[in-house]
Amino acid sequence: MTLRKSLLVLGLTVSAVTGTPAWASGDMSVATFLAKADSLKAKGLGAIGSPDIKLLYGEAQAAGAEYKAKIEADRKAGREPHSCPPSKAKMDSNAFLSHLRSYPAAVRPKTTITTAMFDVMKKRYPCP
Repeated sequence: MTLRKSLLVLGLTVSAVTGTPAWASGDMSVATFLAKADSLKAKGLGAIGSPDIKLLYGEAQAAGAEYKAKIEADRKAGREPHSCPPSKAKMDSNAFLSHLRSYPAAVRPKTTITTAMFDVMKKRYPCP
């Protein structure tokens, strides 16, 4: 088995166990995320099969998983949660991209996708 195949199998295994792709961390900057998303959009149908699709999806999933874990940990510990989303909170990609574009250009390289996820959830679902 080649190294590339081994890494793919490892990534898929970790993804199956945790629900989050192993190569995704949520640490990608907003600037990088938007640049990749814009590039994919510009390619149109030519973007099908691009590894960046999985990369961006994985980054958003990892950020969402970290957010969900923090909310659960706060609730279990009796701390006030960061925000108060409904149990089945969902967000489409257009809403998330719109939120990412709301960051000033100078801040985007320093803001991670995880930070952006926490920010959008606090904005959309503040606690009463």
